[in-house]
This record gives sequence, structure tokens and C-alpha cells, in this order.
Amino acid sequence: MLVSAKEMLEKAKAGKYAVGQFNINNLEWTKAILLTAQELQSPVILGVSEGAGKYMTGFKTVAAMVKAMDESLGITVPVALHLDHGTYDGSYKCIEAGFTSIMFDGSHYPIEENIAKTKELVAVCGEKGISLEAEVGSIGGEEDGVVGMGECADPDECKSIADLGVTMLAAGIGNIHGKYPANWQGLSFETLAAIEEKVGDMPLVLHGGTGIPADMIKKAISLGVAKINVNTECQLAFAEATRKYIEAGKDLEGKGFDPRKLLAPGFEAIKATVKEKMELFGSIGKA
Repeated sequence: MLVSAKEMLEKAKAGKYAVGQFNINNLEWTKAILLTAQELQSPVILGVSEGAGKYMTGFKTVAAMVKAMDESLGITVPVALHLDHGTYDGSYKCIEAGFTSIMFDGSHYPIEENIAKTKELVAVCGEKGISLEAEVGSIGGEEDGVVGMGECADPDECKSIADLGVTMLAAGIGNIHGKYPANWQGLSFETLAAIEEKVGDMPLVLHGGTGIPADMIKKAISLGVAKINVNTECQLAFAEATRKYIEAGKDLEGKGFDPRKLLAPGFEAIKATVKEKMELFGSIGKA
């Protein structure tokens, strides 16, 4: 059964580890992540961007697939189905579709509008037992066409959003989506520490987990980060494994590619990537 992310993240914050959010794009990705979480007895969050939801023919299809797969595979660890960087309208669509966790990204609005829309969603999600993530300060890079420069969040604005009663807070601390450039300045731990001081026990979220050095990840966790998002690393691993399979010429003796065999190397690559991240985040055995 899918659950809200609230309890798993509160435990993570108190226990000084982080739960991984791994974005899904198809059946193979979902299955690989669920099986790895079960094997390692780790709680997990399945992230779905609006673009991925559209690709998979809609949020209702995604929710139905994940719920059926969770049951069919006999998954017993906590699993949350989470909208990643959702719009205002997208948030309501996912609530209706049966998602158990929502991220409303109002960071591109003026802070007053971000507060107003977030406050409304706090009430709706609270009634339905759905966890809610909000964002302050834009995360760098591009996510579904929204481009951010990676500016650091204002700790006072973070407190204003946190005080609305959201479950978790994503705050820009110099992190970006996608691959990090060679001249990246690193995470602003000064900003992160100031934010944690303002918001207290609220679990914090680190987006753009791909490519951040392990020592920075561990320091971020020590400063209140309880959820870390990983997408690009899984994409790269999946693509590379599939490319190698094709280049090896394994085409079933000229009969064409069996899609199940074609996607198998990528499936295993995602499992390995998820395992590596769960070890780094410290969530293994925390289910």
C-alpha cells in the first residue's frame, strides 16, 4: 500500500539519514526501484514529473500502475508516489489521481502568491492525508521547461512557507538539476544552516542529487536534509547500459530486438544506481 511521505521523512530527519526520491519514467524504472527498496529494506519515494506523467498517458495511469505493481511484487517497505515540481493545476490532478504525496513548486511566483497557493494546498492535502512539499528559491537547471539559476533561498521566506504546515521544504542552496558544470561553486551550507535554524524539525529536501560529492551529501543530511532527489544519474545509467547492449550486436540472431531483453541492462543499471544512493543516504534497513 502506498503511503504519505510524512512519517518516513520525520523518521529520517530524527535519525540523520535521507530517503531517496527516484523519478520514474516507465514500467522498468518503477519495478527496478521498488525491488531495490524491498531488497534493501529502505523507504522510497517515486517521483513523477508532469512531463513523465504525460508521457505515461496521464497521472491516473501512473497511479494505477504503481499501486498494482506495489501489490503484485509484495512490496512491504513504505513507498510514496510523489508529484515532482508540480504546477498548481497539476497538483490537483495528482490528488484526484491518487498520488500520496505532492510537490507544489511555487518558487517562480512572488512570495505572497507562493504562500497563498501553498496554504490552500496544505488544507486540501491535510484533509486527504497527502504529504506536501513546497519550494522556496529556484533550483538551478531545467525541469519540465522551467529554468532556474540556482539562487539561494531566503531563510525568512522559508519560515513563512514552513509555518503554513507543509510536510517538507525544498530550498535552493546552489543545487541544480542535471549534470553539474565544472565551475559549480558547491552547496551553500551557510544558507542551509540558517534555513534549518528557522524551520526547526521540518524535513528539508535537496533537489539535483546527481553529481553532488558524497561529503557534501552527508553534510547536507547533518543539517536537516531528509529527502534527496535523484533523476539524471538514473537516466544516464539506463542510457549507457542500453547503448552498450545495442552496440554489442545482441539482436537475437537477426530476429530483431526483444524489448524485454533490450531494456534488461538498463533495468539492472538503475537497480545498481539506486542501491548506491541508498547506501550513501543511509536509508538501508530503515523501513
